This record gives sequence, C-alpha cells and structure tokens, in this order.
Amino acid sequence: MCVVDHQAFDSREAFDAAMAEAIDSFAPDLVVLAGFMRILSDAFVQHFAGRIINIHPSLLPSFPGLHTHRRALEEGVRVHGCTVHFVTPALDHGPIIVQAAVPVLDGDDESSLAARVLAQEHQVYPLAVRWFVEGRLQLVDGKVVLKAAQESANALISPLLQFAQ
Repeated sequence: MCVVDHQAFDSREAFDAAMAEAIDSFAPDLVVLAGFMRILSDAFVQHFAGRIINIHPSLLPSFPGLHTHRRALEEGVRVHGCTVHFVTPALDHGPIIVQAAVPVLDGDDESSLAARVLAQEHQVYPLAVRWFVEGRLQLVDGKVVLKAAQESANALISPLLQFAQ
C-alpha cells in the first residue's frame, strides 16, 4: 500500500506526478478510481490513457460534475443512473463502458435517489473491471466496443449481458 498526501505538494501537477510514479511502481494494467474526488491533470490522465476508469452517478453526458441527484430532480428527469467510463482530460466525458438506469419516483429526494443509483453502481463497476481484465473492451473511434454478444431484454443496463457470463 502507498499513500501520497496531496498537502505535501505545491501544485496539482506535482501531486499527480508523484501519484503516477507511485501507481507505476505497482505496474497496474488498470487504474480504477473509486471515490477519488479530485480533478486529475491532463498529463496524469494521458499517462494512463485507455487504462483508467471512473464511475459517475449520472447517465453521462447528462449531469457531469457535482450534485447529480439534486440536478436530476430539479430537471424533472424520469430516469437517472450511473455511468462507468474511461477517464479523459474532459471531466466526466470519457468513452462510456456501461450504464445502469433507475426510475425517478414521485416523492424521491436526493437521498432515496442516490441510494438506488448506488445499488446499481455496485453492480456495473465490478462488471466493467471484469470486462477490462478479460480483454473484452476495445476503444474504436473514441467509443467503447464490447467484445461479446449483447442480449436484448427489459433491463436498463447497457450494454446488457448476464452478470454470470
């Protein structure tokens, strides 16, 4: 394990360089951001291009940034959800790997909506990691292609595959 304290650095770029060096010492195939609420420098993102993913609590490209559940409720959307995507220098706009949607129910507040979205995050994030590790994700013209037959069903997960595959 390794900890890189951002407070020990004078700039975001210096912190990101130290963090990249620490990550590289483990030689990972994939960098998975989980709860990392800092904007990464372009140099850091480019260093790990095509092998760094994040999850965002909205159906991107809708509601990038913060306060996604509040914004979804304020806009009156009927469907909300989460997106796993490759990280690019553009905040919350990388190629989409998988999305899961939940209905926005009458009477929802931020808390109830966030709880339903979080339950889906716990399903699709491990799925995206699995697909990456199995070599099933391919970036083609800035979009993700999943190397597998996709099934048609009445679910709001796309691309849809059985979790047991």
